[in-house]
Amino acid sequence: MCGIVGLLGRQSDEWIDGLCGAMIHRGPDDTGVFHDRAANVTLAMHRLAIIDVADGHQPMSTADGRFTIVFNGEIFNAPALRRELEAGGVQFATDHSDTEVLLEMLAREGMLALSRLNGMFAFALWDNLHQELLCARDRFGIKPFYHVTQDGQFAFASELKSLLTLPWVERTVDRRSLFHYMSLMYIPGTDTAISGVSRLPAGSWIKVKVADGSFEQGKWWTPRIGDGHTMPRTEACRRIRLALEEAVAGWSASDVPIGCSLSGGLDSSAIVGLLASKGHKLHTYSVGFSGQGEALWNELPLARLVAERWGTQHEEIVLDPTQLLDDLMEMVWHLDEPYGGGLPSWAVFKQMSGSVKVGITGTGGDELFGNYGKWRGLEGGWLRRKFTDPSVTLERFRKHFFDRHYYLSDSLKHESVFQDFPKEYDTASWMYRDVFQQANGLSLRDRCAAVDIETQLPEEFLMMTDRFSMAHSIEARTPFLDHHLAALVLGLPAELRTRRSDLKGLLRSSIADLLPPALVNAPKRGFVIPLTIWLRGTLRPLVEMLLAPGRLASQGLFKSEFHGRYVRPHIDGQADFTNIVWAALMFQLWHLVFIEGRGERPAYRIQDIAS
Repeated sequence: MCGIVGLLGRQSDEWIDGLCGAMIHRGPDDTGVFHDRAANVTLAMHRLAIIDVADGHQPMSTADGRFTIVFNGEIFNAPALRRELEAGGVQFATDHSDTEVLLEMLAREGMLALSRLNGMFAFALWDNLHQELLCARDRFGIKPFYHVTQDGQFAFASELKSLLTLPWVERTVDRRSLFHYMSLMYIPGTDTAISGVSRLPAGSWIKVKVADGSFEQGKWWTPRIGDGHTMPRTEACRRIRLALEEAVAGWSASDVPIGCSLSGGLDSSAIVGLLASKGHKLHTYSVGFSGQGEALWNELPLARLVAERWGTQHEEIVLDPTQLLDDLMEMVWHLDEPYGGGLPSWAVFKQMSGSVKVGITGTGGDELFGNYGKWRGLEGGWLRRKFTDPSVTLERFRKHFFDRHYYLSDSLKHESVFQDFPKEYDTASWMYRDVFQQANGLSLRDRCAAVDIETQLPEEFLMMTDRFSMAHSIEARTPFLDHHLAALVLGLPAELRTRRSDLKGLLRSSIADLLPPALVNAPKRGFVIPLTIWLRGTLRPLVEMLLAPGRLASQGLFKSEFHGRYVRPHIDGQADFTNIVWAALMFQLWHLVFIEGRGERPAYRIQDIAS
């Protein structure tokens, strides 16, 4: 696991130093740089040593010097691929480095090798013979990859903040991304918060040729949903259990200690049970809050039952919610882009950093099985399913999917939020519906699953997991996104995979023997951060300063009347606009750090800003 960067075209050593220096936290164990001066190509990295600690130095080159790679991630089927390569005559220089396995696979098979990899990865491979750079990102987008092109120059990095150190990258807010963000609390798609800087989509590749500066991009993988055969429920449970056991075993391979985030839910509890039942000595970590009403949603007691059953070394992190605010500016800096979503996992990875270097999470389980029941509104009750037109118009999609599950409608953003945003901008609801429409022919449940897997999963949940874990030099792993397991589950007919009244019942039946009885039928809960109270109390001075009418007007992004329409009524307790005000405040904190503050790591806390 590491942070990778690279430059093609005009460059200087100072630029490389800046690119690497911005993300030392991603790999404090080792650093390396490769230069091809004749071709004006540089690859560099910071390494977090997890597999083959002694021999896995990067950048790594083939024996003949033709190919050189920088790689962020883990290839969990590397041992099997290595044996295959050795049988074909390949002699390895390292003891068991998955980087060298990936390098040799790509050297022999090119992009055809991608479909044979099981793991999480983002890499760049320089081919000195053909003078071209191949970059790729894993199926689900677990590992990040940002890039920017300008005047024949191409640069890439694991984090956006690295690219902002380049003198030729302008810090201009991408207005369309901001438009999306205020509905979603994250930025979807290939655009980023900075105009001209892009993300490589999940399951995609880029090829750049030095000779003519040509740039190609394509998809090497797309999720296949609902394309399998039906089977008895008992058989589906048996297969899911076997596939999950294999995934957890493979994704727990490590030469350093591992820990598990344990929420008390099905996904993380299943992972802990499977690992412990195979003899792993585990650290487990759970977070909860102290405060009024916390018993309604606190999962610490359920997590404790799981830890006690399996004899883990368990740590409970009990936070006063305001403790998260002490680290809020650090979170803003590590996140790279505006984000208004979940924050509590920060505390879990922060606690892990004192004991382990690998943290296993249950991320992806909800998307595989029930995707939070978002399809319920479109599907309706049995009367609608039986007697109404099953087609989904743009208006129906917007009303029953997008506006129901997200935070601000497109019409309100034009009317009362933003200055002069062109009506012809593609909106986030259009983007989501495009993915929905591309899955035409599948059931509504399958089409909604496709939307989540191609949008929110990579660019919100996996983005947040990557940044918060790497902020503390922890490698986060997500075995539910093992592609064999995912293909099995997503291939099942939707009515078998999930049910209206029990979204994850199929998973529950597959792992019931691993769970304490109290957890088997426990309802899904979630962390409830008291944002409404924060915005009216602790954060009020900050809100009044950063969302003041004069500041908004001078920025040229938000309408000055945004304050009177949303901010003032909320902080005065006359209306509840929690999500809208919180999203706007988190954008302003990002703007303070990355636009006004030039991206330097903040040496101040939020309490200092409005003082």
